[in-house]
Amino acid sequence: MSALSSHLLEEIKALPAKYPQPRSAVMPALDLAQEELGHLTPEAMSEVAVALQLDPGYVEGVATFYTLFHLEPVGKHRFYVCTNLSCMLRGAEDVVDRLKAAIGVREPGEVSKDGLFSYEEVECLGACEYAPVVRLDHRYEVDLTRGKIDSLVNDRRLVRSHVKTGVRSSLDTTPEPPRKKPVRRTKKSG
Repeated sequence: MSALSSHLLEEIKALPAKYPQPRSAVMPALDLAQEELGHLTPEAMSEVAVALQLDPGYVEGVATFYTLFHLEPVGKHRFYVCTNLSCMLRGAEDVVDRLKAAIGVREPGEVSKDGLFSYEEVECLGACEYAPVVRLDHRYEVDLTRGKIDSLVNDRRLVRSHVKTGVRSSLDTTPEPPRKKPVRRTKKSG
């Protein structure tokens, strides 16, 4: 049985054509695999290697080198908290403390009991002028305060509860199903 969906494997196989060197497709392929599974398993990395016709050791080497790839389960929403000098001078330590309390974890990498959240301290996100900064769900959140952290966490919890109840939220990016257009009947003249 395959760790990755057949649709995703086909998408990965098409990646090398987009790059001058086929090996350049490994990071986007691993990113797709991680997006589908939540983290990279040995089986998923092997499937990526086969799909890209690369050595499995090379694929695993890329996955283990870059911190953006996770080999263990992480929360659905992962906070990357900058703890570099600029962010620390502007309150990153307070942000980390508030974040840990808000999501209910004690240390980086720990997943919240509901499986929604985890966090990681990173060296730099390259946005020092907006410190303190986190990256969350592929977006930068800047000029953080305790209140902003609470809002970020609560908004994502609301999305989950709205999905369960069927009520949509502005953060819910799942497209609505298409609605059938009413058929307009006109009178035939004649």
